[in-house]
Amino acid sequence: MTLGQRQRNFACNVGKLITFMYAQEYEVTLGEAFRPKEMAEVYAKRGTGIKNSQHIRQLAIDLNLFKDGVYLEETEDHRPFGDYWESLNPDNRWGGWWSDGNHYEMKG
Repeated sequence: MTLGQRQRNFACNVGKLITFMYAQEYEVTLGEAFRPKEMAEVYAKRGTGIKNSQHIRQLAIDLNLFKDGVYLEETEDHRPFGDYWESLNPDNRWGGWWSDGNHYEMKG
């Protein structure tokens, strides 16, 4: 599969994830999706990211989760959505496995 095909598949899966979140009566705002390589290097130096982030390849997104207008910051708040995300494609990975609960990515 080409990178472009993976990116389109990823985008489709993100749409399904957001639809699933709203069906469970949660809301989301979009966090970071695309990250330029230079910014990934800055985050890596700060210790808040990695140089080879899937965001660089447009295969990752951070979603800010809300319930009844309250921002949910804990990794565990995202667990049912991480499980759903991983069920959509065997290449999907949820960031909750490394304490980044609002991060959803596809291997690329």
